[in-house]
Amino acid sequence: MKHVITVHDFSVAEILEVLDRAESMVEIARGRAVSDQLKGKILGCIFYEPSTRTRLSFETAMQRLGGSVIGFAGPEATSVVKGETLADTIRMVSGYADAIVLRHPREGAARLATQFSDKPVLNAGDGAGQHPTQTLLDLFTIRTETGSLQGLNISMVGDLRYGRTVHSLAIALAKLGNTINLVSPEGLEMPGEVVSYLEEAGKFGLACQSPEEIIGDTDILYVTRIQKERFPDQVEYEKVAGLYRVDADLVSRGREDMIIMHPLPRVNEIAPEVDDLPQARYFIQAFNGVPVRMALLSMLLGGS
Repeated sequence: MKHVITVHDFSVAEILEVLDRAESMVEIARGRAVSDQLKGKILGCIFYEPSTRTRLSFETAMQRLGGSVIGFAGPEATSVVKGETLADTIRMVSGYADAIVLRHPREGAARLATQFSDKPVLNAGDGAGQHPTQTLLDLFTIRTETGSLQGLNISMVGDLRYGRTVHSLAIALAKLGNTINLVSPEGLEMPGEVVSYLEEAGKFGLACQSPEEIIGDTDILYVTRIQKERFPDQVEYEKVAGLYRVDADLVSRGREDMIIMHPLPRVNEIAPEVDDLPQARYFIQAFNGVPVRMALLSMLLGGS
């Protein structure tokens, strides 16, 4: 494993290896144990777009393993505003750091970065493309909370067109043997290439526009926000904003052992009342980004 750009970079065996290593690191991630396996290593975190969980969990992961972090949380105070290209920024940071975490608004930016870096590049989200480390922490959450990664009925609800987390996750879950249902407003359907993959894998369940149609048979309800920042036309955004809302009434129609996930941040698509229900797992999911990213950094940088 040289870079982490897309979920297609991983075989099933490699996915399970990451999850197994992450499981062994939970106590370190919680601060109950100490590790210095990446002492002396430096992680460059380059974020051209806003981030809370991804950036902070990568920084936490590196520091929990004894390493250190450099980088920026927005290009405004960097030479990007002077016209520096992504290629030159990557060349420069790869000279300072042992690995690079990149978030960029342009789809394909992480793949491009690998051409200019002699250090591992980890894709922290490229536009509406993929977010592979989010996929891995989602898989870790599903396995930890359900005890399985196979034979599940997963319903993805919300903005499936621009929500990059579901693109990677749908492919990985199908690869592992799960059925995927797709629930979205008209115009925000899952991209055709992902749907084609699900169909070819025989793992495409139901496509509809109402969560009520799938809630009764759902094991995992994976909710995404409407991605306001990706809409080319804000009038179109206003038409679908707030269209879906998961509340206690909807949850009560589902299975008692159903779990609810969300990559966060949420806007109003999950009511606050759901936070206290036993089905809610999205804050646990957010924490799981730390041990999973610890596992990836350990594997990429040679930690034991």
